[in-house]
Amino acid sequence: MTETATDRAAATSLGSKSEQAYQTVKARIVGGTYTPGYRLVLGTIARELGFSVVPIREAIRRLEAEGLVKFERNVGATVAGIDPTEYLYTMQTLSIVEGAATALSAPLIDSVSISRARAINEEMRECLEHFDPVRFTRLNQDFHSVLFEHCPNPHILDLVHRGWNRLASLRSSTFRFVPGRAHESVDEHEALLRLIETGADPDAVERAARLHRSATLDAYLAQSN
Repeated sequence: MTETATDRAAATSLGSKSEQAYQTVKARIVGGTYTPGYRLVLGTIARELGFSVVPIREAIRRLEAEGLVKFERNVGATVAGIDPTEYLYTMQTLSIVEGAATALSAPLIDSVSISRARAINEEMRECLEHFDPVRFTRLNQDFHSVLFEHCPNPHILDLVHRGWNRLASLRSSTFRFVPGRAHESVDEHEALLRLIETGADPDAVERAARLHRSATLDAYLAQSN
C-alpha cells in the first residue's frame, strides 16, 4: 500500500514524525482503509511513510489509548472493532443534544446559511448515484454543522462536538451498513431546512432533528438484529 493524497493531507500539520504517523494511520482507520481486525505491521507502515519503526510504535500506542487499536497475543497490533453498545449510547445522546442545539440555533440561522446547507444536501443527493459512504458521512456532518454551530449555549455545543468526535473514533459511517437510509436522510434534511426557514416553533425543529438522528440509529439496529 502506497501513501495516498488522503494520507498526505492527514499529515499536513508537519509536526513530529510520531504525530504524522498518528494522523496518517488514524485517517486510514477512520476512512475505512484499515478495517476492524486489520493487522498493523509496524515495519510495513514505517517503510510506506519513510520513517523508522519508533514513531510508528508511538503512534500505535496513542491509537490504542483512544480505543482504535488493540494488541492481540501472537498477532500484534490490530484495528479494534466497533463497539455496538458505545455506538448506541453515543447516537442516543447525540439525538438529544444535537436536537436541542439545532432548535436553539434555528432563529439565528440566516438565508446564507440555509443556502449553504441546501447546497451541501444537494451534493449528498448527487453522491447517492455512485454511493460513497465515507464522503456521504463527511457531507452529512458538514450539513448538520451549519445548523447547530449557531447554538448560543456553549455547553450544549460542546456536548454536540464531543458526540461527533466519539462517532469519528468509532469509525462510524452508519450509511456503510444501511445505505438505503441515505436516501431518507437527504429528504429529511430538506424537511428540516423548510422548518427552519419558515420560522417553525423551536419544539418542532428540535423534534424533527431528534427523530432524524434516531431514525438512523433505528435503521442500524434493525439491520444488526
